Amino acid sequence: MKQANYHLLRQEGRARRGELHTVHGVIQTPVFMNVGTVAAIKGAVSTEDLEQIGTQVELSNTYHLHVRPGDTLIRQLGGLHKFMSWNRPILTDSGGFQVFSLAGLRRIKEEGVYFNSHIDGRKIFMGPEESMRIQSNLASTIAMAFDECPSSRADRDYVQASVDRTTRWLVRCKDEMARLNALEDTLNRNQLLFGINQGAVFADIRIEHARRIAELELDGYAIGGLAVGETHEEMYFILEETVPYLPVDKPVYLMGVGTPANILEGVERGVDFFDCVYPSRNGRHGHVYTDRGKLNLFNACYEKDARPIEEGCECPACRRYSRAYIRHLLKAKEMLGMRLCVLHNLSFYNRMMAEIREALDEGRFAAYKKAKLDGMEQGR
Repeated sequence: MKQANYHLLRQEGRARRGELHTVHGVIQTPVFMNVGTVAAIKGAVSTEDLEQIGTQVELSNTYHLHVRPGDTLIRQLGGLHKFMSWNRPILTDSGGFQVFSLAGLRRIKEEGVYFNSHIDGRKIFMGPEESMRIQSNLASTIAMAFDECPSSRADRDYVQASVDRTTRWLVRCKDEMARLNALEDTLNRNQLLFGINQGAVFADIRIEHARRIAELELDGYAIGGLAVGETHEEMYFILEETVPYLPVDKPVYLMGVGTPANILEGVERGVDFFDCVYPSRNGRHGHVYTDRGKLNLFNACYEKDARPIEEGCECPACRRYSRAYIRHLLKAKEMLGMRLCVLHNLSFYNRMMAEIREALDEGRFAAYKKAKLDGMEQGR
């Protein structure tokens, strides 16, 4: 397997500033990946938009693209980058989270997971090898290993058995990825593989699993199974306990997290990669992020507000439009309102990550984090 070229540039406490060199470009970390589940950001956001707002990595969903339009079709069209006209890095998740989120539609076996499609009910099987083949067809920059994401409230015996199976699946993923990357007709023979640490809220299971998967010398390591029902305090505790047991010379990815505060706390605890649907989902409902807290543009107080969503913001929404106008669009159910809010929120997250990197470069992350959190807690 081709190893990713990760450079740790500097540290402040456990917070890390780095670069991940990939076949599709260099990723400056810490980074927030913009979530385009079906190869598109919900909210009518185009590839050009993502380029303009500083998106480094787009994230797509293996399971959903396998179901529709089909990974074989995407391969025939040249892979996911050509399909969506995006030339920067793409991370594809493995389909493992759907084992958790589609609990009513699946059966877990040692060989893999049997699904009923959430679209038409047809039977689907996905195991480690199938997930790797699908992601190879998609030709993403980074593929995620196939795992089970147990509930944060599952009992200890179930979690331990699940983690043991996830480890066995990870070995199979690594072997299949190596086989696929050696084939002459593979679209991206430099595809990277990240393994996933699981263990719910049991710190000892998490630590032991981190030790075991670290021995596999993967391109990166993710922490999964958080932000799925546990408290923020439990999440932060698990990060504090687990991250030190992952390789220091590989990127660490906290899956599905989160709010701006979650990200700042994650960076402080050594996390390099983040993703979450919050900025796009909240934007579609008129909730927008600012340095002074989150605003609900449906509120009547913005009916005559001629200011942009955030003074000084250079996103497409704030450069030209007022809160009053965007509120009108939302109330009138015009798609443009939703689109502008999503663009602003993604731009806010991307800009915050750039600020975090700059603060780490200058050795002032702790001060930046405090000022950022203090500002957002004041509200408007």
